[in-house]
Amino acid sequence: MRSGSRPPATTPIGVVGAGTMGVGVAQCFAEAGYPVTLHDPDPAARAAGERRLRTGLRAARLLRRPAPGDPPAEVAARVRWASAPDALAGAALVVECGPERMDVKERILGTLDATCGPDTVLASCTSAIPVDILAGHTGRPDRVLATHFMNPAHLKDAVEVVRGPRTSEKSLATVLTLLDAIGKRAHLVRDSPGFVSNRVLMPMINDAAARVEEGTADAETVDLVFTDCFGHAMGPLRTADLIGLDTVLDSLVVLRETTGDPRFEPTALLRDLVERGHRGRKSGRGFHIYEIR
Repeated sequence: MRSGSRPPATTPIGVVGAGTMGVGVAQCFAEAGYPVTLHDPDPAARAAGERRLRTGLRAARLLRRPAPGDPPAEVAARVRWASAPDALAGAALVVECGPERMDVKERILGTLDATCGPDTVLASCTSAIPVDILAGHTGRPDRVLATHFMNPAHLKDAVEVVRGPRTSEKSLATVLTLLDAIGKRAHLVRDSPGFVSNRVLMPMINDAAARVEEGTADAETVDLVFTDCFGHAMGPLRTADLIGLDTVLDSLVVLRETTGDPRFEPTALLRDLVERGHRGRKSGRGFHIYEIR
């Protein structure tokens, strides 16, 4: 999409979920000038989300070149925090960023379908659940698709966009135009469990964890093989820590259920880390140890 076709920055955007991805997606739209309503029923999550947004805006000014033009306070003021889903009723696009669990996302999509206007496009930030399964829990399957933003959303230039078998051309065009307007390249793929990214990445992470579990190498060495020998920017276990080990575990469970492929059965080591609260960068420890700022 070219800039001449871009929607005005007055187009209202909705986001569900004040976690890492939800706040990151809200930041992307707010930095581009869009008014964003971010809904999360948990007051503690909303408070943490506001802090996370301020941190993300500071990081963007330090790490992105050229730095974003508007002052952080001005960008933050474009994000409205809402406790009830009816605040999203007037949004042109709502991006759902709930936990990567099928029952949770199905419930969220059902609520959005009942709450939002008939023309609202519903985009899930799912990383593994097929779009058509989610669309089936709404009365508007033609206006449902997936926008798989990567973490950290405000620093990643591309989005994996998944068109379901019932997604309309109009809905797809709406999303592609908005992504172009916020400076994101859209890579369009067909609907399938895990799409392209996680259908390939999740078994790699699982296999890397298995190598640590069986004692072939420690986590540091596993990652060094990929960075030093293959030239990858980041090894699979540090990538897992960045994603969040709880999200990796949930994604593997979804993929195991939707494909029946035993390669997606999560390793005992991964389950144990999550059970002990070691969720990666966001908790300060996963396969590696991090300093929380």
